[in-house]
Amino acid sequence: MATVALHPVVERVTARIAGRSRDARAAYLARMDAARGEGPYRHKLSCGNLAHAFAAAGPDKPALRGGRGGNIGIVTAYNDMLSAHQPMEHYPSLIRMAARNAGGSAQVAGGVPAMCDGVTQGRAGMELSLFSRDVIAMATAVSLSHDSYDAVLCLGVCDKIVPGLLIGALSFGHLPTIFVPAGPMPSGIPNKQKAEVRQRYALGQASREELMDAEAASYHAPGTCTFYGTANSNQMLMEVMGLHLPGSAFVPPNAPLRDALTVAAAEQALRITALGDDYRPLARTIDEKAIVNAMVGLAATGGSTNHTLHLVAIARAAGVVIDWDDFDALSRATPLLARVYPNGAADVNHFEAAGGMGFVITQLLDAGLLHEDIACVHGGTLRQQATQPWLDDLALRWRDPTATSGDTDIVRPVSAPFDAEGGLRRLQGNLGRAVVKVSAVAPEFRRHQAPARVFDSQDALLAAFQAGTLEGDFIAVVRGQGPRANGMPELHKLTPTLAALQDRGQRVALLTDGRMSGASGKVLAAIHATPEAADGGPLAKLRDGDPVRIDAEAGTLDVLVDAVEWAARDAAVLDLSGNQAGMGRELFGLMRGNVGSAEEGASPLFEAGA
Repeated sequence: MATVALHPVVERVTARIAGRSRDARAAYLARMDAARGEGPYRHKLSCGNLAHAFAAAGPDKPALRGGRGGNIGIVTAYNDMLSAHQPMEHYPSLIRMAARNAGGSAQVAGGVPAMCDGVTQGRAGMELSLFSRDVIAMATAVSLSHDSYDAVLCLGVCDKIVPGLLIGALSFGHLPTIFVPAGPMPSGIPNKQKAEVRQRYALGQASREELMDAEAASYHAPGTCTFYGTANSNQMLMEVMGLHLPGSAFVPPNAPLRDALTVAAAEQALRITALGDDYRPLARTIDEKAIVNAMVGLAATGGSTNHTLHLVAIARAAGVVIDWDDFDALSRATPLLARVYPNGAADVNHFEAAGGMGFVITQLLDAGLLHEDIACVHGGTLRQQATQPWLDDLALRWRDPTATSGDTDIVRPVSAPFDAEGGLRRLQGNLGRAVVKVSAVAPEFRRHQAPARVFDSQDALLAAFQAGTLEGDFIAVVRGQGPRANGMPELHKLTPTLAALQDRGQRVALLTDGRMSGASGKVLAAIHATPEAADGGPLAKLRDGDPVRIDAEAGTLDVLVDAVEWAARDAAVLDLSGNQAGMGRELFGLMRGNVGSAEEGASPLFEAGA
């Protein structure tokens, strides 16, 4: 097929990013090129160093000691707490076997922490969640610091884990890196039914036992949660950035096809090391084109707003500088092709059955909305990334993706999208800059002007709801939730309450310097507001009753107060004493004190403004 001309907005934004990133990208690539060695990396070690490295390697000792084959470093986020990661327990054994059969070896280089946001939602532990991404990045670097690996397999799926693994691996971008997922759990009760029970519970109309039954029927087996939140958005990103073997994202766990893909990932990792003639280092896979593909994929599928933080941090780790204007421009040029809960009734298993990523990637390529010529880890272009894996008896093969949607209520072609524009918007005005996910918000709710109701915690808002004081139309302002204040927890606990108010006829919206989950839904939510209130941001000047206007269509965010009065108004002093200790929070003071802004990726790993 002839190469399709790039969409002019994609071309323009890519060029803008490349120009903005020129110096940082060149410096990064120079470091990565300098790190490439001759021969297996472990052979640079002294005899004592190398003896330590293979002391417990059993049958791989001869290969590690004197062999010329590649050695794979496995960085694993396996634990039993995360349903999405539990199936990875046996992956290292499978990978070691595959590597031996291919003439190489593999070792678990290290483990990284992997917390479940579903467990910590609304709890003090959620204040560690975002920073766990950066801990994972550092743990990945520690794992690979032994400098005895020729390629990397990253085992991870969920919210902060994949971004953290990728940020860490980019510090070792001279090594080829492939991400190896585990796949979604089987479909449970419909997500919409679960959400209805949550809303009724928030209103006191459902018992705890009924709620428990609904939650347990939704989250019920090994595998990734099936709604289209951050975890499944991660898997989409790995596909459009070429970091998976094609079609790996949504194959179920513990299936023969899943094991075959894991074996194939190990074999391919050995093929693309610097020891062979198809060297594909991570530093060359993740470039400005791959990052643009990620932003387009996010917009086209209505993916998680958390990636307006994570992708910025990932890009910076690769010497690429992006901002929310880039997300906004690409989203406005990208049609919405998928409706997966919370943006629709279907889950990711239904999405996969209807055509999945293969159909979406092909549609976007044919419209010139994705860069086809990225250095995918499988050795081909992004068009080959769209092929679908299958087992021919025991042989793993790939076939062309479906050319038509299997269900147009779930996924549609570019010629007949759900919306002419994608799921994300950038807002800006005298209240700063923020992002909003509109793909799940009905058009009639995308603009809202109302008096502010100001709260300094999500619990204060919920208490007002329980007291019956949240009456009439309003915009709930929940401030002091940014990365400097308390680590920027997700405020997903507010979703059922605000949705219930909207369903009973009130016009409501949320404005916060905190995060909402990738599962945030139908209520207009302007989030990640920056500068945050704890860093002198304008939310600290808001008072109850101030008229606030959020317009997701126009991209504006303003308080309608006289400019002179607003400039003279003092900012409220936030009491953050309750967020400094307990549940490990005392260990993260250094991160809170050094974190960058939300638009800079909300990371303490990079210098502000760099």
